[in-house]
Amino acid sequence: MLDDLFIVDQHAADEKFNFEDLQSTTKIQSQKLLRPRPLELTASDEMLALDNIEVLRQNGFEVDVEEDNPMGQVSRLKLVAQPVSKSTVFDMKDLEEVIHLMRDRPTGQMVRCSKARAMFASRACRKSVMVGMPLNHHQMTSVIRHMGTMDQPWNCPHGRPTMRHLSDIRKPGSKSRECIDWSSISY
Repeated sequence: MLDDLFIVDQHAADEKFNFEDLQSTTKIQSQKLLRPRPLELTASDEMLALDNIEVLRQNGFEVDVEEDNPMGQVSRLKLVAQPVSKSTVFDMKDLEEVIHLMRDRPTGQMVRCSKARAMFASRACRKSVMVGMPLNHHQMTSVIRHMGTMDQPWNCPHGRPTMRHLSDIRKPGSKSRECIDWSSISY
C-alpha cells in the first residue's frame, strides 16, 4: 500500500469527519410536551428503550417511567419531551426508528434516525473545507489524519467518494517490489 498514489477529495473527507463528529457528540435539544404522551411499545421495545435511555436523551427524546405500572402496559413509559432543531421537525415515527435501530446495536451505542442523519450531513457540509479552497500543508495533513480516525472514511454522508486510487508508483520495469520510502520524506 505504500507504493500506491491516491487523490483525496478535501471537501468530502472533511465533511465525513465533521459528520461522524456531529453524530457521536451532538445532543439534540428537546422541548417539553404540554402533556406526557403514553408510548405504546411491545415489552421487548420497552426494555430496549429503558436500557438505552441515554441514547434516547441524546436524540432529544425524554421519557418518564411509571415504575408502579407492570411492564408492557401502555402507560408505563411516557414521552415528556421531543427533539427540536431549527427547521427539522421530529415526531413519533422518528422515535420508533431510533428504537428499531437500537435492536441491532449493543446497549448504549449511539444511533440516529434518518432525519437527524440528514440534518447532521447538511451541517457537516456547510462547516467543511469548500471545494476549490486552497489548503496549506498543515490543513492538508489534518484532513488526512482525520481520515485515519473515522469509522467509515470511504464516502461523505451524501455518497461522494473521499478518495480515489490513481496509480501504483513502483518503478516501471522493476521486477522487485521496490517502493518509495515515505518515512524519508519530510512534511
